[in-house]
Amino acid sequence: MSATTALPSRRIGRRIVGIAFLALLVGGVLMGSWRHYRQYNQAMATAVERRDQVPAVRVQAVRASDDVIVVSLPGTTLGYETANIIARASGYITKRLVDIGSRVKAGDLLVEITAPELDHQIAQAEATLLQARATLAQTEANRELARVTSARSTELAPQGAATRQQADNDRLAYRAQQQAVTAQEATVKAQESQLMVLRQQKTYQKVVAPFDGVITQRNIDIGSLAQADAGSSTPLFIMVHSDVIRVQLYVPQDQAFGVAPGAPAAVRVPEMPGRVLAGTVTRLADALQPGTRTLLTEIDVANPDGLLRPGVYCRIELKVPRRTPSVMVPGPAVIFNQAGLQAAVVENGIVHLRTIEVVRDFGTEVEVSHGVAAGDKVILNPGVGLLDGARVRIRDDNVARSP
Repeated sequence: MSATTALPSRRIGRRIVGIAFLALLVGGVLMGSWRHYRQYNQAMATAVERRDQVPAVRVQAVRASDDVIVVSLPGTTLGYETANIIARASGYITKRLVDIGSRVKAGDLLVEITAPELDHQIAQAEATLLQARATLAQTEANRELARVTSARSTELAPQGAATRQQADNDRLAYRAQQQAVTAQEATVKAQESQLMVLRQQKTYQKVVAPFDGVITQRNIDIGSLAQADAGSSTPLFIMVHSDVIRVQLYVPQDQAFGVAPGAPAAVRVPEMPGRVLAGTVTRLADALQPGTRTLLTEIDVANPDGLLRPGVYCRIELKVPRRTPSVMVPGPAVIFNQAGLQAAVVENGIVHLRTIEVVRDFGTEVEVSHGVAAGDKVILNPGVGLLDGARVRIRDDNVARSP
């Protein structure tokens, strides 16, 4: 083949290659554009689907709180009556009839105290009283003599048989004797009172039980010296009346406004499993403790068998009437975010986010004071992106029920 013939053939081949390359390039661009168009359409369809999609949710109705609040609080048992038995007469213990754990009745003899000097004081007071009474009798006789003399002088003076001066002297002497009798009578009464005090001290040498109870502490024995000074002396015994037990507890402020005398109480002691002791609220302090905002409350529990002892830790269950209305919201319905505590309420398929105030948390439920009302349907486990005003539908298999 000649050179002139080969040159056009090469040019034709180059054109064919260029056209083929250009065709491939155009086909690649068209293919890429087509794929991009398809992806764009799919993305737009997904966005429209998501926009128009109505999520299904599970809901539960909010219920009103019970009219009675059941609270369980710690308490301590005390004796219904507790007394420190202190000697009223000084002396030595000569007889002791009771010990720790002894059960006594009111008026039972506990100890006897001897004080010989007190017997001497009583004898001296009795002798002094006899002397005062004798002096009173003598003074009364002198008063009678002065009365007769004064009457006689008063009759004789007008007749000249006695001077007027003598009549005045006799009259004033009679008046002085009257005052002397009054003073002596007062002396006799004072001496009688003194003797009564000494005899009362004599009776104090026998120490008796002030009420029915049990001896919980003994601080003396035979031969011990008992001092009558109540300010510095050590009690002979400590007695407790335990037929009725007092239980003291402190009720928090939010329940204190519903507690009233006469309310029933159930007392449980850990060491007495399965046994519930019935009690009654009997006394309230009527003033809360400023430091703890709690109300001191006392409950009386009958204890005829003596099984419950003073000083025992126990748990008290009180049924307190509710003063402030509230509702119970399921725990999974509570939303905690930057807006605080909220609940998503569904009304006619529309979500309404409402701020709530939790009074107390019971775990599966929370007590709410305001924000939602009884009967409102709240969404359980709401999604993170749930917005106020969003449309939702209640799932057909919704099984949530109010407790």
